[in-house]
Amino acid sequence: MITSLSERQKSWLTLGSLWLLLLLLAALRPLAVPDEGRYGEVGRWMLQSGDWLTPRLNGLPFFHKPPLLYWMQAMSLATFGINEVALRLVPALHAGLMLVALYLSARTISTETIARRAVLMLGTSMTFLVGGQYVNHDMPVATWIGVAIWCFAFAFMAGDKPNALLARLGFAACALGMLSKGLIGIALPGMVLVIWLLWTRQFKKVLYLPWLSGLALFALIALPWFVLAQQKYPSFFDYMFVGQQFNRYTATTYNNPQPWWFYLLALVLLFFPWVFFALNQLRRPAPAPVLAAVPMAQAWRSLCWIWVVAIITFFSIPNSKLVGYALPVMPALALLAALGWERAVAHRARAGKLFVGLCLINIGIALVLMLKVADVTRTGRAQDIAQALACAAQPSDTVYVSGKYPYDLPFYAQTRKPMVVLEDWPAARQHAGDGWQRELFEGADFDAQAAKVLQSPQVLAPAGAAAGNWFVAPTGNKMAEGLAGWKLFYQGAGWVLYQSGSALAPESPKAAEHKGLPGCKH
Repeated sequence: MITSLSERQKSWLTLGSLWLLLLLLAALRPLAVPDEGRYGEVGRWMLQSGDWLTPRLNGLPFFHKPPLLYWMQAMSLATFGINEVALRLVPALHAGLMLVALYLSARTISTETIARRAVLMLGTSMTFLVGGQYVNHDMPVATWIGVAIWCFAFAFMAGDKPNALLARLGFAACALGMLSKGLIGIALPGMVLVIWLLWTRQFKKVLYLPWLSGLALFALIALPWFVLAQQKYPSFFDYMFVGQQFNRYTATTYNNPQPWWFYLLALVLLFFPWVFFALNQLRRPAPAPVLAAVPMAQAWRSLCWIWVVAIITFFSIPNSKLVGYALPVMPALALLAALGWERAVAHRARAGKLFVGLCLINIGIALVLMLKVADVTRTGRAQDIAQALACAAQPSDTVYVSGKYPYDLPFYAQTRKPMVVLEDWPAARQHAGDGWQRELFEGADFDAQAAKVLQSPQVLAPAGAAAGNWFVAPTGNKMAEGLAGWKLFYQGAGWVLYQSGSALAPESPKAAEHKGLPGCKH
């Protein structure tokens, strides 16, 4: 019986249950485009090609982010097969680690009950239930940022000199953060910790960090891939660190411009309703009673607030803003919310029932989102076209695309060749925004051989005369109409599929055998 479990056992049972719930939700929806289709396909291509150095999108180098996500995805796909859950296992593992790190930290600086409540708040928020199974780099880097801050903070609070082992773990976490999403894996923990050490007058302890062994560990983990990539692609450092890191932070020309208050709203959405209990901590300046007996308890509360305010301020400065950038602050916000609940609600009658009710409401909202998102995004996905193509095409066939880029098609069709993307590429280089065209032609600049997949629309007409060619375009695209040899093969929800050659094919995916892909009849 659960009632016979110790408090610590209840906490671990809670952690395990929340993670299993996350995996269940991860199985309820197809890939979201563009993000999940893009990043998931990079991982699949890495596994298929055997090239673990160069992340590739449609066979073209894709250096927007470092490779930790892709490495882990490729290993997961190799173990569990080519499916959405295998992809989502990577952010889910990181989300689980974020919860465990929060629990162990909160348990140490407060009580078992507070720690479990913080875990439940974070674990029933949209941060965890949605962000924790969304395939992109945000949850991995947020997790390693949090682990780094916790490790260094506990190292500094260990005594007059930092705990060397914890500090080395912090260096390792920073390295993994850098491999997750670049320089913010170092910059954000460093910014939070420097401000906190100055605020709490502990900065002199920095001199006693195990700098030699810590930096050696960091270099051993983080630097080899960057060095090897630069050796193979001489313009890599400029593209990765100047173009994709510094310029994206300072420029105003990238996607997703938002007002300065964007992240205030994001915190409410990601951490509703618990964020309001965190704000309760501002009501009185005195430290929470539950921390009163802990040495330098005020320092821990200061860390949490500096953690939240510094990172949100950092990401509010640039013009471009995304919800996922707020994920790194969530562990600190969860602990503040748990303390706020303890102060404002825990002593009241039926507080336990209210807490359970709020948790269940959040889980219900997440469940509805997962069940409905497939319908809402149906026309943007190419999953149905991919299924038709997978069942009818041969691995050696060539797929041409135009109009948009079907990010999820290669993953679901399990294509073995890059698609030929038809576009007026000279014009695209002059006028393309921060979208699929730029991703492809910038990748082509790194690899002239791979760049051959970027072709002019004029190649479509002669391709129709030969068998073994396919053309995919958004519904309404008229490029193939009237061209000799091209016949409509399948009409999807938002895309159309044409087949070349004189032989007409069925209008639905009824082909017999294609390596056991789901939906193909044997």
